[in-house]
Amino acid sequence: MSLLEWHELNAWVLIWSNAALGLWFNAAQFAPALRHRAIWPITLAVQVTVFTQAVLGVLIVNRTTLELDDMHALYGFSTIIAVAILYSYRSSPFIRDRQWLLYGLGSWFIMGLGLRNLYMN
Repeated sequence: MSLLEWHELNAWVLIWSNAALGLWFNAAQFAPALRHRAIWPITLAVQVTVFTQAVLGVLIVNRTTLELDDMHALYGFSTIIAVAILYSYRSSPFIRDRQWLLYGLGSWFIMGLGLRNLYMN
């Protein structure tokens, strides 16, 4: 499998895993029974796909003749910033009772960035 194929496959993993995680977090905001401890290691695994995607993209640019579109880079690296923002607000006192909603909407935002990047022309 080529780097480009891995990049596209990981894009779909990033999109679908963030969609599912966003659904779980948003549901957990309103149904406390869904607030399992397992959500945090799963969140870590899902967010690793963001960094994996960036590394694959950098490898593709460095090892092939493909040129990186500026908007593709902007949306791609914006996902990394989104992960950092989510993490930084996680323990903030004013968001504590809404952290589930924060991570749910944030996961959907990351999913949207992934979709936008995948279908950008």
